[in-house]
Amino acid sequence: MPSYAIEGVIPVVAPSAYVHPTAVLIGDVIVGPDCYVGPLASLRGDFGRIILERGSNVQDSCVIHGFPGHDTVVEENGHIGHGAILHSCIIKRDALVGMNAVVMDDAVVGEQAIVAACAFVRAGMQIPPRTLVAGVPAKIIRELSEQEIAWKLEGTLTYQDLTKRCLGSMVEVLPLAELEANRPSLKAPDVKPLIAAKLATPSATNPVNTGTAEQA
Repeated sequence: MPSYAIEGVIPVVAPSAYVHPTAVLIGDVIVGPDCYVGPLASLRGDFGRIILERGSNVQDSCVIHGFPGHDTVVEENGHIGHGAILHSCIIKRDALVGMNAVVMDDAVVGEQAIVAACAFVRAGMQIPPRTLVAGVPAKIIRELSEQEIAWKLEGTLTYQDLTKRCLGSMVEVLPLAELEANRPSLKAPDVKPLIAAKLATPSATNPVNTGTAEQA
């Protein structure tokens, strides 16, 4: 992976973490055990410290940065979706930030909360635990259901499994010119989108047409 020291401060990556070779780590970045950092992610610890705690994941094309003296932290089992931007904020344990969402300075996303895709979490916003926020600017929509919290954890465990799969088998190769016979199947866990789970188990308290958490 491209990893750069600045003023003698070198990124730290736990041996059980996986950082894709195209991700960039600069300076005061600490990637904890069992973490996953996806392709083209940029973690710039050239002002403030960036910390990924155990089992968290930062997916493709995410950007993490912060002001001097302000840590940006993704706590244990934090889940940062494709293209999200974090700046001088705290993502608490088991929280999820959806695809292309932005979380600004000194905001705190509470434990087991979900920030919906494309939401803009303003500077200083305090998101309560186990709530869903969405919109530009983000607003609290409702409390999360047990099904939604369980779905989020399942997705995070899937990325922890992906970390092991990448460490064990990912190698750079040249693409094949044509499809081979008996092409093998991937051994990925059988995880499904939240909307599929809701359609399979509709109820009066957990209707299928909530239309917001699915965007995470």
